Parts: sequence; C-alpha cells; structure tokens
Amino acid sequence: MQLAPLLIVELAALGTVTGFMAGLLGIGGGMLMVPFITFIMANRGVAPDLAVKMAIATSMATIIFTSLSSVWAHHRRGMVRWDIARKLAPGIVVGSLIGSLGVFALLKGAYLSIFFGLFIGFSATQMFLDKKPEPTRQLPGTAGLLSAGGVIGFMSGLVGAGGAFISVPFMTWCNVAIRNAVATSAALGFPIALANVVGYVVSGSSVPNLPAGAFGYIWLPALGVIAACSFLTAPLGARAAHTLPIGRLRRFFALVLYMLGAYMLYKGVAG
Repeated sequence: MQLAPLLIVELAALGTVTGFMAGLLGIGGGMLMVPFITFIMANRGVAPDLAVKMAIATSMATIIFTSLSSVWAHHRRGMVRWDIARKLAPGIVVGSLIGSLGVFALLKGAYLSIFFGLFIGFSATQMFLDKKPEPTRQLPGTAGLLSAGGVIGFMSGLVGAGGAFISVPFMTWCNVAIRNAVATSAALGFPIALANVVGYVVSGSSVPNLPAGAFGYIWLPALGVIAACSFLTAPLGARAAHTLPIGRLRRFFALVLYMLGAYMLYKGVAG
C-alpha cells in the first residue's frame, strides 16, 4: 500500500484533529482514529478483519507521542495528579499486556469492531450526561487503584484508546476535578500506549499477508504522519481546555462519538 499524496493529506488531517482533541478533552484520540483508519485501510484493499486490528494497534502507537506532548502542556499548568497516576500505572501496564498480547490476538476483527462500537457509545453517554458524583465519594486505596488501572489498561488494549473513556469518568466519579482528571488521563496515556504497543508488535509478528510498512499490527506510515501532526496540535488543545466551555464541547463530541460508534457496529455486524 503506497503512501499517495491524498492518503498523506487524509492521515495528516486525522492527526491534526485527534491531537487537538487529545489535549482538549484528555482522550488519546483512539475513538476518532480507529474508525477512520479502518475506513482508510479497508478502502485500500486490506482485509476487513485485519484492517480493524491494524487500526486499533496503529491508533494506540500514536498515543505514545500525543500523550507526551499533551501531558507536558498540562503539567506546566500544575493540573496532573501524579499521586493518582503513580498508583494506577502498575495495574495499567499489567492489564494492557494481558489485553494486547492475549485477548486481542485471539478475537476476530468483527468482534473487536462491535466491542469498540459499544464502548464508544458508553463513553459518549458518560460525556453527554455529565453526571455529578456524590460529594462524599473519594478515590479508593492503593489496592483499589491498582485494580482500576488493570481494568483501564485491559479495555484500552482491546479498543486502541488511551483509556480516558474509563479513567476520566472514574476519576470524576471519585470527585477529582474534571480538569485534573483530563490532565491525569493524558499522563496515563503513555504507559497504556507503550505496554499495548509491545503486545501488538509481538502478537502480530507472525500474522500473514500484512501490508507493506507493517510492524506487527502497527502500520508505520500512518503512525509517522498522524503522530507528527498530533504531537503539534495536542498542546494547543491543552491550552484551549483552560479557556473554552468544556461542558458544551463534551456534549458535541459525544454526538460525534455516537456516529463513529454506529459505523464500527455496522462494520462488525457486516463483517
């Protein structure tokens, strides 16, 4: 699969938007990238089952770069709760490896599409409703945060997202301020992405009929273009997060996610 000029433009536009949204809302970008990369690869002759898996893996790989750029911007504003991130990270790494090395490789792409579509819908509903937690609820202890990290890492490995679709609602449910939850979620994107990428490379290394430029399940040409663009725009999103009306933006983004989730459900059922 050649990286034609039109394909470069498509991937650059995708990276620009997802990077900005990663900084703005604390998402790793996977919920946007996976449907679009799946569409791009399927339209260029990659088998649907493989296209979904490579889209998920490639999306996750870009989060390594997006999260570094985004978290630095949030850290400079003192918004990252590093005390929470340190306790979630070990569970995240273990859960990510279990998901990307084991379950991901065994599941068919159609099942992953359906699973991805359902979780996009769940995430969109959380964002749209924006439910307020009980004022007395607090974060669990170390063991509870380790377990929560395991769930976040495992689910992220299956859908190629940075974990914000679980970690941000979880932290806000425990009365962590939304801006701190978004910033901390961005920091968690790095260990989630790094652990999962190792799993995708190992589990995809023996898969036949991979397209040109594949490294395990990761499609390197798309990774390069998207990561370069998203790395530049993530700090802009993080800066905008401190000035724009986040509530209205979250509801608008939730509507976009519903549409993307419906597309992935369609691909899964049709596959």
